[in-house]
Amino acid sequence: MIFPTAYQIAFSSIKGLAVETASKLLEVVGSEERFFCLPEMELREKFGLHGEVATSKYRDALVEKAEKELAYIQDKGIAAYYFTEKGYPARLLAASDAPMLLYAKGECDLNAGHVVGVVGTRRATTYGLRQCRELVAGLKEALGEHVVIVSGLAYGIDVAAHLAAMEAGLPTVAVMAHGLDMIYPAQHRSIAVDIVRKGGAIVTEYGKQTRVHRSNFLARNRIIAGLSDCVVVVESASKGGALVTANIAQNYGRDVFAFPGRTDDAYSLGCNALIRKNVAALICNAGELIDMMGWERLSRPIEKSLFIELTEEEQKVVDSFREEIVNVNELCISANMMIHKLLSCLFELEGKGVVEALPGNMYRLIKNNIFKFGELREML
Repeated sequence: MIFPTAYQIAFSSIKGLAVETASKLLEVVGSEERFFCLPEMELREKFGLHGEVATSKYRDALVEKAEKELAYIQDKGIAAYYFTEKGYPARLLAASDAPMLLYAKGECDLNAGHVVGVVGTRRATTYGLRQCRELVAGLKEALGEHVVIVSGLAYGIDVAAHLAAMEAGLPTVAVMAHGLDMIYPAQHRSIAVDIVRKGGAIVTEYGKQTRVHRSNFLARNRIIAGLSDCVVVVESASKGGALVTANIAQNYGRDVFAFPGRTDDAYSLGCNALIRKNVAALICNAGELIDMMGWERLSRPIEKSLFIELTEEEQKVVDSFREEIVNVNELCISANMMIHKLLSCLFELEGKGVVEALPGNMYRLIKNNIFKFGELREML
């Protein structure tokens, strides 16, 4: 498990310090520990730091608090990813306002191959819940287990996304707007426990005893967007946090998708607006998202019926392939079959995925699909 130093935790707690500025400061100071150990006068005169941050009192208080935080996360088994260390989510680090430190309870790979953020209204409709469930199930079917669903554990679409992921056997990440010594809303505590138990994670940028505040929820949305390859808005009214997340994702250069809804549905107005303004691309299912992202689907197993339903004439044509690629005239001779009947069989075989039509009246036999009837039935 990854633990930062107390100095790193303290350094990440400096008010208003962003990753880019922090990196530059570390270049001139040398290390987090040296920053907290340098005399106040040297920080002011040599490094040009002014205000409260340069005072020994302020820095000592940060270190004292950080030591308690470090003891807490070590005791509770909470990992903490520091922005300069291995394991920090690479997608998030690319965001201009990424947090310097990210706490995580759970073993989920935050750098997984495919990460999809799913957000929406807290007042989800039956339509939205169904779309959410089918989206996640479709991602699992097409991509397998190498996809992570990210959301915010709020009521409505957020929690529906987490539940759909666990139902599909996918890891899911809940981004919180407070410390990990509590769960908000409290009614979702058992779901949070299940998320961790089933291979997901609960993450936050906030230390313990950070309580719920409105501004934290808006800040949390940038982490949902930053962790994700793309963000899907399932349902949203004309205003809401999901729209904020979508706009942040667009600013990060991430793909944004939205499910359309009827023009008079209150909780589709936001999605329709995102699509109309070209902030989000319209999708109706997981397959369309996958195609737009350019992701490669898992190889599908050949259905049993593909072989069982081959006719004797179709099998005769298959057996007549002397090479992988054959001209139709050569097939006509080797199969001893009239051309019109041969072409009919080839058409059916192409539809079943057994052969592929090529330019110049050539056909390719897809060898992986071929079994003798007797062999196949024994296997099935």
